[in-house]
Amino acid sequence: MLIRNRRLRTGEAIRSLVRETAITPNDFLVPLFVVEGKNVKEEIASMPNYYRYSLDLLEKEVKELWNLGLKSVLLFVKVPEKLKDNAGTEALNPDGLMQRAVKTVKNAVPEMLVMTDVALDPYSSFGHDGIVADGKILNDDSAAVLAEMSLSHAKAGADFVAPSDMMDGRIFEMRSLLEDEGFHDTGIMSYSAKFASAFYGPFRDALDSAPVDAKDIPKDKKTYQMDPANRDEAIKETLMDIQEGADIVMVKPGLCYLDIVRDIKNAVNVPVAVYQVSGEYAMIKAAAERGWLEHDAVVLEQLTAIKRAGATLIASYFAKDAVKLIY
Repeated sequence: MLIRNRRLRTGEAIRSLVRETAITPNDFLVPLFVVEGKNVKEEIASMPNYYRYSLDLLEKEVKELWNLGLKSVLLFVKVPEKLKDNAGTEALNPDGLMQRAVKTVKNAVPEMLVMTDVALDPYSSFGHDGIVADGKILNDDSAAVLAEMSLSHAKAGADFVAPSDMMDGRIFEMRSLLEDEGFHDTGIMSYSAKFASAFYGPFRDALDSAPVDAKDIPKDKKTYQMDPANRDEAIKETLMDIQEGADIVMVKPGLCYLDIVRDIKNAVNVPVAVYQVSGEYAMIKAAAERGWLEHDAVVLEQLTAIKRAGATLIASYFAKDAVKLIY
């Protein structure tokens, strides 16, 4: 036998030398949940060892992330119930929690890349990513508010806005408004292929942003998020977002959609982000707690698989754990 593939697997030195995919701190975008108050660090029940931070502790957290080599964060806010309505009014408050969170991160670590979630569900009294009327989610009215929301984040100092709503045409609305207002350098990372997945449950717990169960209110987000059964549509959505001005495109969730990641990677010439979502995080944590799998090995294997599929960057709740394992 002349060809023995196992020669390249005989020890860690040779395996490392010929390894095709490697994870580094530069691959990660760190999601952070922010709440009002002081000295607040609340563990999310369905996401063990992941927390909501008040602004004072957010400052400490981003400094720790930077010292670990993690250079990018994605901010989400848990909005008090009394500030929610059907129009996303609080989302446009220049002194709102998101706007203050952006400033907090930039004051703590000016070099940190700050991305902001742009969606109405944290601000919506109905828990939807758009304005609700007559049992429907209004597309164009919602897109207009999302564009104003993006501008507000840019004014606060965000480097990128990250629309996660899946309204049609919202990238064009955002890019046009940002350009008109002189924010030419503010980037857009679009959740271009965001599927109506069952893996988002813990995230909605974290922000209290699940759709409400009420008469004449859509019970889910299937009329605007993508059907998990569709593949070609993901490419169509992504190409349209790029044409409208998206700088980075995203596939969400991660592991169940790696075929989509590779399809999009092959079809576009912009960075491709993947969101390893809360349900993926929670499953690993739950199985590891029961001793059913080896936590650290599975984390690195999944992250490697996501990058191998074509991800340029990965939004992951495991980012801190991963960089500590890598080095």
